[in-house]
Amino acid sequence: MEIRHLKAFVTLAGTLHFAQAAEQLDLSAPTLTAHIQELERALQVRLFNRTKRSVALTSAGEVFLIEARNTLEQLERTLNVGLRAGRGELGQVEIGYVGSAVFFGVLQDQCRRFHAAWPDVLVQTREMPTDQLASALEDGRIDIAFVRMPIVLPPSISSHMLIRDRFCVALPADHPLASASGAITARSLAREAFIVPEQILGLLEVARRGKFTPDVVAAPGSLLTVLTHVSLGMGVAVVPSVLVEVVKLPNVVFRELAGAAIDSEVAALYRRHERSPAVRHFIDQIKRTTPLA
Repeated sequence: MEIRHLKAFVTLAGTLHFAQAAEQLDLSAPTLTAHIQELERALQVRLFNRTKRSVALTSAGEVFLIEARNTLEQLERTLNVGLRAGRGELGQVEIGYVGSAVFFGVLQDQCRRFHAAWPDVLVQTREMPTDQLASALEDGRIDIAFVRMPIVLPPSISSHMLIRDRFCVALPADHPLASASGAITARSLAREAFIVPEQILGLLEVARRGKFTPDVVAAPGSLLTVLTHVSLGMGVAVVPSVLVEVVKLPNVVFRELAGAAIDSEVAALYRRHERSPAVRHFIDQIKRTTPLA
């Protein structure tokens, strides 16, 4: 039994007229008759009572018609799902991100725009340590990563910068430098105890400019945890200046760093040869995004 047999049966059951059913199916009447006979032989039951003047379903045909229609409808739904999945209208996108991508709003913006364009694609997000994102992307545990650059990328991974910020320094409110006039020089931080986030390059540049080796007393991970340590008076931190606008913690003061701005970038990472149509749609959206400064 093949799909063509079910289609022939359902069409004939709907018209109860061989010529009309054959025309709808774009078949000759003898071919339609052959399809029905093949189906009846396969089922070992008569589905139609035929006379020279009329065609009628048998009781077995009436029961079989219900299931045949259900089968064809399910087939149509299945094919439609396959077509939509192939076009990227269905599926799932797994996103890994660092916390600062949330502070900048780039994760929220990208997910909101994607959901508006592809509402039936499920987007899953999870915060992950910076040093795990590239490998998780490469081995398929996630599909897209939002990270703070720069990080070393394998050849199979590409990046697109989404926003550029600059580093500043976070100090306890009672710190002597918190009330000093003017920007904070790198050399004035030489004797400080530092709380470091996952991305330490901002601090390393400050240390290079100030010609000192930083005294790192804690590396708690996320930016919010870093600022909590600062608020408790455990040290100072070199952090992205976006935090000035979005995070308000007691006993934390943000100050500009003197000299040329130390850039802080958030970028999206993705596989160069992505196969999933849904993920490719998300990547295309990212690549069309103009970086913000």
